[in-house]
Amino acid sequence: MRVIAFFGGILLCALVAITADIAYAQTPAMNPSETEFGPSDIYFVTQTSLGTPFQVDAGRLAQTKGGTEAIRSYAQLMVSSHITVNNALEAILKRKAPVPPPTLLKAAYATMISTLQQETGQTFDADYVRGQVNYQRANATLYQYEIANGSDPDLKAFAQQTLPKIQDHLARVLKLQGGTG
Repeated sequence: MRVIAFFGGILLCALVAITADIAYAQTPAMNPSETEFGPSDIYFVTQTSLGTPFQVDAGRLAQTKGGTEAIRSYAQLMVSSHITVNNALEAILKRKAPVPPPTLLKAAYATMISTLQQETGQTFDADYVRGQVNYQRANATLYQYEIANGSDPDLKAFAQQTLPKIQDHLARVLKLQGGTG
């Protein structure tokens, strides 16, 4: 199935469109006691908070269903890396004002996980890897946007520290893609 790649493409398109909307959004002045984050920061936090559990869930599936040791090893890296990223982000957020729970793309992620659960063999491997390529590209764009446009120094530093890991993940999955398809 090409569903995972399709939804990965949707994620990338949505990210680009929403990033453009954020860049041009006119937001009313907020009371500093309400939030410390600007619109870019809020979008970054909500998308990272949504994407991280997806990566852990998809990675756990690939650890058991992946057809090659390389895919299972990459999946393990995704699980451990995203748990670490989630913990680091949560530590920052504990010191900040609350951020609304993520909702954008939640249904798409649920559909992707459901699709992966039903797939096996080479179909699973190809869809998992293709989805990872799309996800990592979109994730790199998200983090680069936060670095360039975010207003919270802690989130910007977090994005700067995490982006090289995302770029490494992308390079690794591109190598996998060359071997699976």
